Amino acid sequence: MGAAFNAVAASTLRTLAVMLMVVAFVVVVAVSQFRLTVFGAIALYFVVWWTLLFVMLPIRNQAETDPARVVPGQDPGAPASPRLREKALWTTLLSGVVFLVAIPAFELSGL
Repeated sequence: MGAAFNAVAASTLRTLAVMLMVVAFVVVVAVSQFRLTVFGAIALYFVVWWTLLFVMLPIRNQAETDPARVVPGQDPGAPASPRLREKALWTTLLSGVVFLVAIPAFELSGL
């Protein structure tokens, strides 16, 4: 899974396409199985996704240690390689699981 995951995360368009497919799948399941409206499912998924993004952002970050690569005004704790596409993919996958597990726990029909 690592090589395929890195191949998807290497391109912004591929990353967005995979994210859109996962979100579409999760929304279809939420609408068909849990009687949510499309807008309600997208809104709730977005809240879960955005919350988990802030959990994922600091994972595996290392500050830039090469003084030649630090630009004036750069925060000394800024990550050398933030890997945002990779983190967006992981956030999307994790959010789908959390969202689909959380929906049955709450009475959200009609939203």
